[in-house]
Amino acid sequence: MTAAQPSGFAFTVTGDEVVITHHGRRATVLRGRPAADFLDDVESGDDQQLMARVTGQYRHGNERTARNHPRNAGR
Repeated sequence: MTAAQPSGFAFTVTGDEVVITHHGRRATVLRGRPAADFLDDVESGDDQQLMARVTGQYRHGNERTARNHPRNAGR
């Protein structure tokens, strides 16, 4: 089973801030060094995946699989 690719993320740079939105709603704001690191990383990788991780909207494949396991029914 392959995990679904994250989508719906966008970011805007205003001054020293990076505002990340998910489907038009503000998800997080990065300032200072984290914002600079994010901008460096987004140029060299998958921007949707990176924004999903930064905002906490990311599920590892095994977490998604575990959610469907019978022992976790009703949780």
